[in-house]
Amino acid sequence: MAIDFDAIRKKLGQLSGSNSKRRVMWRPPQDETTTVRLIAFTDNNGNPFKERYFYYNIGNNPGLLAPYQFGKPDPINELIQKFKSEGTKEGYEMAKKLYPKMRSYAAVIVRGEEDQGVRLYAFGKMVYQNLLNIMLDPDYGDITDVNEGHDIKVTCSKQAGKMYATTDIMPRPKATALGTKKQIKEWTENIPDLDDVFQMKSYEQLENIINAWLNGDDEDGNEDVETTTTFKNTRPNKKEESKAASDSFDKIDDAFADLGGDLPF
Repeated sequence: MAIDFDAIRKKLGQLSGSNSKRRVMWRPPQDETTTVRLIAFTDNNGNPFKERYFYYNIGNNPGLLAPYQFGKPDPINELIQKFKSEGTKEGYEMAKKLYPKMRSYAAVIVRGEEDQGVRLYAFGKMVYQNLLNIMLDPDYGDITDVNEGHDIKVTCSKQAGKMYATTDIMPRPKATALGTKKQIKEWTENIPDLDDVFQMKSYEQLENIINAWLNGDDEDGNEDVETTTTFKNTRPNKKEESKAASDSFDKIDDAFADLGGDLPF
């Protein structure tokens, strides 16, 4: 049987920490403008973006990859569906708190830091929409083309009084090559695997996490970076109950449109 040397190199990278999340992920520095170049994922039919859905706000977990998006059994999604089926205000609030949120990812070369190789840039709905609009603009087109693509200027800034920073995206008008032929070959062949960065927990692990959270055994200390929801465990008064009874909770799925983005289920 032939030895899979690629698998050995991958495992060695995991053991040595060279594939660590900190090294692979890139975040735009605040109050600065950084230029990056997007590279299309070679294992994604040429699509430069990958989407992943995560559960947030469940105990001390920064984000739990939702198995349901991959067609796998998912105890948290099962609980969401149970809350939704109740058709009550409380059930809606609980389901809304648990609902997964989408994060999008692109492989990038950061200009001025080319020696660090390809990294992964995570962003939310607004940045994703802006990048898609740029690619639909005939003046730019496929900004990831290795020979005639466009670099992107990313500006992250936080205004006074705002809780979170905002990110502005602007394509450079001049088309340029990604790099030299040697660099292009090296970079396109060494794009980090997103599935190595975010590993999915088993059904049993997620079941234990959600049960601990429901029983109050774990503190709720994490929030989504760009979108947060709060849940107040208070019983509505009689006026609210009356309104809820006649309200549109018969169409509770429609109420989830305010969470933003199409969910994979």
